[in-house]
Amino acid sequence: MKILLVEDEKELRNTLVASLLKEQFVVETAENFSEAISKIAIYDYDCILLDVMLPDGSGLNILSELKAMGKSENVIIISAKDALDDKLKGLELGADDYLTKPFHIAELNARIKAVLRRKSLDGKNSIELGNLILNIDERTLTIEKKDIHLNRKEFDILNYFLLNKNRLITKTALAEYVWGDQIDQADNFDFIYYQIKNLRKKLQQSEADVSIESIYGIGYKLIEK
Repeated sequence: MKILLVEDEKELRNTLVASLLKEQFVVETAENFSEAISKIAIYDYDCILLDVMLPDGSGLNILSELKAMGKSENVIIISAKDALDDKLKGLELGADDYLTKPFHIAELNARIKAVLRRKSLDGKNSIELGNLILNIDERTLTIEKKDIHLNRKEFDILNYFLLNKNRLITKTALAEYVWGDQIDQADNFDFIYYQIKNLRKKLQQSEADVSIESIYGIGYKLIEK
């Protein structure tokens, strides 16, 4: 899962990034309004953690920009301002939740997982397809009730495919989702090929009811057998 953290306080930003990485999220950051706008215009995110008070603009205006772009990212406002009108305005503009500083990291992690379940999985914590069950919270895969070990990247790739089954996934979209905007520094997508190769082998050996097809020169598609 890919998260954008929009926060200008360096110490808090670093603390949150460290915590989110431990939860196995792909994390990108923006320190101000302009940087946040630039990133959401280029990339898609599963969740945006949004500070309201930024040095060069309001986080609430970012919500308006998201709506204008037709984007549907899950947004959790994190702000020191506890005024009711700010909270209501944020929710009216499309925010999914509101968390007032200071807060416990565990609570933030729980809120993130809750909004992801509500929108992506209709409130469930797992994705089921054929004989396959992918548990999002526990980050586990079972096929025919047998546990299948996946590394972090394999899990994220399979999760993305399952959320987009029968859809063509380009190599670029897959790389951005799993590796974040650092993908811009990559010379090629060979690393994706190797992760896909290993994931396919595990699915085939476990006789999964799904397979990953290659679309020559473009990307991949997950289909149910």
